[in-house]
Amino acid sequence: MIWNPRFECMDREEMRALQLARLRETLARVYDRVPFYRESFDRAGVKPADLETLEDIRKFPFTVKTDLRDHYPYGLFAVLMKEVVRLHASSGTTGKPIVVGYTKNDLETWAECIARIVTMAGVTASDVAQVTFGYGLFTGAFGLHYGLEKVGATVVPSSSGNSEKTIMLMKDFGATALIGTPSYCLHLAEVAMEMGIDPVSLPLRVGLFGSEAWSEKMRGELERAWGIKATDNYGLSELMGPGVSGDCERFSGMHIAEDHFLVEIIDPGTGDPLDYGQKGEVVITTLTKEAIPMVRYRTRDISVLNPAPCDCGRTTVRMRKVTGRTDDMLIISGVNVFPSQIESVLMGVEGIAPHYQIIVGKKGLLDYLEVQVELTPEKFTGNFRDLEELEDKLRRKLYSVLSLSAKVRLLEPKSLERSTGKAKRVIDNRPKNGL
Repeated sequence: MIWNPRFECMDREEMRALQLARLRETLARVYDRVPFYRESFDRAGVKPADLETLEDIRKFPFTVKTDLRDHYPYGLFAVLMKEVVRLHASSGTTGKPIVVGYTKNDLETWAECIARIVTMAGVTASDVAQVTFGYGLFTGAFGLHYGLEKVGATVVPSSSGNSEKTIMLMKDFGATALIGTPSYCLHLAEVAMEMGIDPVSLPLRVGLFGSEAWSEKMRGELERAWGIKATDNYGLSELMGPGVSGDCERFSGMHIAEDHFLVEIIDPGTGDPLDYGQKGEVVITTLTKEAIPMVRYRTRDISVLNPAPCDCGRTTVRMRKVTGRTDDMLIISGVNVFPSQIESVLMGVEGIAPHYQIIVGKKGLLDYLEVQVELTPEKFTGNFRDLEELEDKLRRKLYSVLSLSAKVRLLEPKSLERSTGKAKRVIDNRPKNGL
């Protein structure tokens, strides 16, 4: 089923024409209404009138996360506050939070984009959808909530925390769709087993997971643990929240809502544009956002674009599952390491649970990498020889992928702290600024 065939199956040239018209309107509006963009465009020597083709967007400067923090809270808004009906914000754990606003039209657009991705995943009006994202200033819960309601699904806003009650509600209410972060939903499967409930016995049939990077191997773990089809969806608070793109049932890339977002891929080092099929950093311009439009926002996420029509019938450009972020790349003894590379290795070894932590530090002048990972209960036998062999196997596999030696620590089941939100996978204990 396709929620909105008019736009999801639009002819490519017609879509490009629509994007160009909306892009012109967006550039003119931010130049007129947002001093930051007017000054930024002027410094770059460009005006909205310089946009004649979609490719001309490359003439315009990038927007980055620090720009939002520097103009906290409302400095990048393009409307009066009386037109803003909702505010969301990031956690702000490293300083002032990122604040984003929504007009009434923005909220309607958001619900429309979510309706598309949940329909892609197979959710219908017959489903009971349990949302385990934390409600509050975080965009994930409310974003999925209103889109699910738009398609007619029954929404259970159980939120995160109190995992035993969440499982009870899931069972008693007959939930058929599970929404949350992949790490927390794996934890919920553990809790269900502890309660004497086999997760596979529940009527769940589909999961929509997001808000943190997760590998194909993690997808397999979720599907095995719950007996469901696990789909990915993508978005950022700065752009709208979830709803920028999502998996269809063909699992051949996440379809982008191109009538609302213009997506580029650039070389993260030089900022130069890359062609379809080339891996690089995702850059997104909003085409319909009213309260806080974003022009060429550098997401720091790494992906690849595919413009070919999908077997599902949609013609929108697809983005490959995000494989990492330019700002979560670790440089260890001169070697570039992405956490997703380590996760893929761990998830490919029998007896290893999908719960791990990466510790980076210094011994003297040298960096070191330690990977702590839990064993599955059946593998935790206490046989020292078996553990040594498994540690050695993991070390060799990690070295073959990273070209870097790593210490491996095998932990007993359920020894790593569980998170109700985004999992904290990396702890970098190295001195900052050389101090």
